[in-house]
Amino acid sequence: MSCPSYSPSTIVRSQDVAALTIGKLAEAGGVGVETIRYYQRRGLLNEPERFGAIRRYGDPDLRRLRFIRSAQAAGFTLEQIGELLALDSTDDRARARELATERIAALDARIAEMERARNSLRKLAKECGGGAAGPCPILAAFES
Repeated sequence: MSCPSYSPSTIVRSQDVAALTIGKLAEAGGVGVETIRYYQRRGLLNEPERFGAIRRYGDPDLRRLRFIRSAQAAGFTLEQIGELLALDSTDDRARARELATERIAALDARIAEMERARNSLRKLAKECGGGAAGPCPILAAFES
């Protein structure tokens, strides 16, 4: 039995990230295939050329997908993410900083809202544990 001959470029090419199918890209990016297609429809990810019947994705596609997911985790909308991606090619740091500052303000407002909710719930839990007769203050608060 003879062994097939492999050149160094064959080995490197077989390990290249450019061999990713849409399913493998989705798996590597922690999303579903439909999410990839949705990002493509929104213009956030490019749709690569077909090689035969299959589209192949590369390392730049995976990096872009991970950027999108990280930006979403930071609370940016898909519209803002599209703008951030466009800013990357223009090097407009002022606008990128402005978007980040707006997002920080929104997060601060949400944190303040959640702290108020926590403090209210903490107060109601303390009143509920006080042993007074009548309906539980927590349940009464949610009814009004």
